[in-house]
Amino acid sequence: MLADPPITADELAALDAAGLGQLGVKLLRRIEHDRQEIGWRDAKLEKLSFEMAQLKRMKFGKKSEQLDAEQRALFDEAIDADIAATEERLKEQGKSKPATTPGERPKRAALPASLPRVERHHEPESTTCGCGCALKRIGEDVSEKLDYTPGVFTVERHLRGK
Repeated sequence: MLADPPITADELAALDAAGLGQLGVKLLRRIEHDRQEIGWRDAKLEKLSFEMAQLKRMKFGKKSEQLDAEQRALFDEAIDADIAATEERLKEQGKSKPATTPGERPKRAALPASLPRVERHHEPESTTCGCGCALKRIGEDVSEKLDYTPGVFTVERHLRGK
């Protein structure tokens, strides 16, 4: 449909009722044609957006990250080599180090004796028994904690009587 040349204001003023009617009909047809074209363009835009989303999913989605058969074979070879090297290292370590029992917990090394120590005694409030007898000390528990004040390391010894 070819577009009609635009009408000037003077031509519009010169039109009679029949000419205005024809002009109105032309304008309504043109509006309907434009609506159909806009609808067609919207549908085309929606279709292209959907296709683009599908292509992005194929290119960047989870399935695109899977390895093909050749890559998987290389990966399997690398894993087998790593497992063999790890087993060798375990065998070497097993020879030099005795096996520990499952219930044995590793022990921490003692804090160096050269560090200054501060003793903190934790005694019970009362040393008399409920019957009135005096309690006897049968030992003590000692725990040490490393303390740091800027520039100085000290050891706090907590002594709890038994």
